[in-house]
Amino acid sequence: MRDLGPALIVASVVLGPGTILSASRVGAVHGTSALWVPLLAAVVLGGTAALAARIGVALAKSPCDELADRLGRPFAALVGITLFLVVVGFQSSNNFAVVAALEPLLLLGGEGALPTWGAALILLGVNGAVIAAVLGLRGLYAKLEGLMKGLVAFMAAAFLFNLFAVRPSVRDAVAGLVPQAPDGADGGFLPTRDALGEVVVPLAALQGLVATTFSVAGAFYQAYLVKEKGWGPRDGRRAGVEAAVGAGALGLMTAMVLLTAAATLHNVEGGGFSTTADLARQLSPFFGDWAVGIFAAGILAGALGSFLGNALIGGTLLADGLGKGRSIDSSWVRGLTVAALLAGAGIAAAVLAGGAEKVTAIIIAQALTVLGGPLLAGALLFLGTKVTPRPPIWTFALAGVGLAIVLALAVRTAWKLGLDLFAG
Repeated sequence: MRDLGPALIVASVVLGPGTILSASRVGAVHGTSALWVPLLAAVVLGGTAALAARIGVALAKSPCDELADRLGRPFAALVGITLFLVVVGFQSSNNFAVVAALEPLLLLGGEGALPTWGAALILLGVNGAVIAAVLGLRGLYAKLEGLMKGLVAFMAAAFLFNLFAVRPSVRDAVAGLVPQAPDGADGGFLPTRDALGEVVVPLAALQGLVATTFSVAGAFYQAYLVKEKGWGPRDGRRAGVEAAVGAGALGLMTAMVLLTAAATLHNVEGGGFSTTADLARQLSPFFGDWAVGIFAAGILAGALGSFLGNALIGGTLLADGLGKGRSIDSSWVRGLTVAALLAGAGIAAAVLAGGAEKVTAIIIAQALTVLGGPLLAGALLFLGTKVTPRPPIWTFALAGVGLAIVLALAVRTAWKLGLDLFAG
């Protein structure tokens, strides 16, 4: 328990609003037949994060400094800039998810959409609190570790209590562990156009769940967190095990969300899932009338962890890529972390205010992910071959699977972008 820290921070980054909403929707639409998806993604994340942790404790320098020495500072800067832009894209989507999650709570049971000023207050409150923490706290790593442990414990307890209350079918859950085509799945691998010319993305919900559970950026950041923890070359095994345990916790919590949604929302007659309040119904068996409020609190808890951790990834990697240091308490890292938070909030505010197309913002974020995922996975595998002692072969194997996954997602995303940008 004393060792837990870096991996829980990564888990908190990954288990943000997007993952909670994606897992809820997948369980509601596909039932338990997709249970194997987040668990497999968590296994791959565990191996990739363990590789990064081994690299972090073995390197005398930071990962980007090592890349700069071997491949040149421009390449290290490219890694930092790409990851920063990917983080900004995820930050904007996190802002959208928080507004969507808190909207039914602020409407107090009423219908319709939250006024623009209401969404602005949400964005201001959440981002303002996180920015204040970044700029005001000293010894940020220790406080971040403690905060993430508390948030993970809160979310795990809420998910677990409610799972016991709904009592999902053990038989269906076991069957869902076998890799299979999820219920209701149709179409091929690549997006297509239907008869009306609209772009159809097969298994879009599953792609979102995989992309939010297996975070290459989160795994890469593990190499920095073990240094902040103070671990060195003698702690390689400890760092690898801790990374695997954290990824396992993430996989189990995501699976609990999916199982709960599958037990309460799948095949509900006349049930639609167009709003967050619809998804919050999965908490009714344990929390009753408090379901929407508890679901909103869970989303907010996930948002606080994900907002801070995700922005720190962008700030740290960009500062390190530019050769400005990697310490979480340095002025460069703090300043660029705030820049990531402001950029993500600004994009979300512009879209919610009607000043920009949400589709355009999503397309830009997807385009950045196409480049960012494979670049980071490839850089991690490259660094793994350069450290002594060499990380275990199983970490390379799982990181290789991760590279294949992000390449496949990149192909799908690039194909969809082509369909979006070029009609006919």
